[in-house]
Amino acid sequence: MAGLISEQLTFFKDNGYLVIPGELSPGVVDELKKETGSLLNGFPLEGHPMTRFSAGGQNEEDERKHVGDDYFLGSNDKIRFFFEEGTLILPSYPPPLSLLIQPFIDAFDSTGALTKPKYLAINKIGHALHSLSAPFRSMTLSQRNKAIAEDLGFHDPRVLQSMIICKQPEIGGAVPPHQDSAFLYTDPPSAVGFWYALEDANAKNGCLSFVPGSHKWAPIKKRFVRRDAGGTGFEELGEGQGDGVRERFGSAAAEAGEKRDEEFVMGEVKSGDLVLIDGNVLHKSERNTSGVSRWIYTFHIIEGERKYDETNWLQPPEEGFSRLNEV
Repeated sequence: MAGLISEQLTFFKDNGYLVIPGELSPGVVDELKKETGSLLNGFPLEGHPMTRFSAGGQNEEDERKHVGDDYFLGSNDKIRFFFEEGTLILPSYPPPLSLLIQPFIDAFDSTGALTKPKYLAINKIGHALHSLSAPFRSMTLSQRNKAIAEDLGFHDPRVLQSMIICKQPEIGGAVPPHQDSAFLYTDPPSAVGFWYALEDANAKNGCLSFVPGSHKWAPIKKRFVRRDAGGTGFEELGEGQGDGVRERFGSAAAEAGEKRDEEFVMGEVKSGDLVLIDGNVLHKSERNTSGVSRWIYTFHIIEGERKYDETNWLQPPEEGFSRLNEV
């Protein structure tokens, strides 16, 4: 099975991301959307802790927003459902009537009751879809993805953190600028995201945006960990840690990049497209202001030969992270 052509590999190495159009056939997309709909409609509300997922950020102000309950931390070998946290809409002047009536669109009201049907209130489904859902397992652990990983230089690619992100109409929240390796930290960093569009993603419903080339000059300064006292938070990395940038591209590139401005480039995609995301590249997505959803499926791979320790928020299941090399 073929992987990346030379032009694609060059673009990825230069920019830290790559869009591959039409990676999934319409038939596969339909199968995955059917499975997603079944999951959204089928999970029971009874006994659910109503955990809300917040993307938060990588600074002190946003740190408190990250979720860290047992339902979230125990999702390494399960399929669990996380609700949208809600979005404050800042009105223009004069504000439209809809904002005068409801300036804060949320999945919950002030009493904690859902304001929308459950299938329209979920932020994401995760984190073991690649193990427990047959359609997603088949697509994830494929010869094609194995070939891509090999072309990216992986020797022992391990699959983790598989999830559906729904980006619900009107309430789908923004995700601030971040680097994936901060959340799936190896020493040195090695994470790469495989981000499959199940629906069109554009400026109106919250597509991705990237700072091209930032993976060459933006080291990982913090990592997302389990706190000793419970919950999660960001931990500062010590001198020499998180510096896979210098390892891959040299000190000159890292030092030159520290003086650059963050200029984001929007990455609109069509249903079926694949976006590869280097774990060090800065990226974000805006709030979904449209009346249509933005379903995507994403998983990450890390290099199994590198250290992944017990302080990371996501821990491997008993059998370990799935080996893509065994496909």
